[in-house]
Amino acid sequence: MNNYGQSDHYNQWYHPDGRPAISSEERAWAMAAHLSAIIAMVVSAGWLSFVGPLLVWLIKKDTSPYVRRAAAQSFNFNLGMALMTIAGWLFILTLIGIPIGVLLIAGSFLLMIWHHLRATFATSRDEYYRYPFQFRLLD
Repeated sequence: MNNYGQSDHYNQWYHPDGRPAISSEERAWAMAAHLSAIIAMVVSAGWLSFVGPLLVWLIKKDTSPYVRRAAAQSFNFNLGMALMTIAGWLFILTLIGIPIGVLLIAGSFLLMIWHHLRATFATSRDEYYRYPFQFRLLD
């Protein structure tokens, strides 16, 4: 026992911050939620990047709070980036706003790659990752 009345042995079933340990299956599903967005983004030229996280959320929302949170955050982030891409295309269609449109589309592409990779690496370390630029549609 330490000075605070707690056991000196590390409890393998809980993280130091008190939340339950995450199983390897939950971790794999959460990583799939993040990586599926990158795959869908590349396959659909950025238009359907929200589909992968949405499918993971629909499949696992009732069985794992950790996976539900990861998939919802990924979906919400992708929704914001999709709106940024649409705004970029609207600027390009005006012809005068081509430089702004190109910057918005390139910026959304780079932000999506960067944040999805960071989220995947955080998930592999059993950490929560909070995406920026979210429209809270799923929770």
